Amino acid sequence: MTFTTTEHKYVQLNERGIPIIAGTTMKVVELIEAQMAYGWSPEEIHFQHPYLSMSQIHSALAYYWDHKLEIDADIERRFEYAERMRKEAGPSPLAARLRAQGLIK
Repeated sequence: MTFTTTEHKYVQLNERGIPIIAGTTMKVVELIEAQMAYGWSPEEIHFQHPYLSMSQIHSALAYYWDHKLEIDADIERRFEYAERMRKEAGPSPLAARLRAQGLIK
């Protein structure tokens, strides 16, 4: 796998130009999505992902702020794709059974 360095020490671009945290397979966008979804501080991200150093986390966060429009657009594309797939899949048979049993609303 070929990586391109960036101005952020712990962020590299993979062969498809996707920013990943150096030394891992985690994409910067995945770290940002987790932070947005759960409201995690850098310390909490480290607690949840102990294989990431605080330097890697802060570098990924800095990369995000330097490329915010691009990464936010990627997040929106991912959300739209997931919604499209959810709609195409239709109702869940498991959810229907659980509703019929009164276990979920």
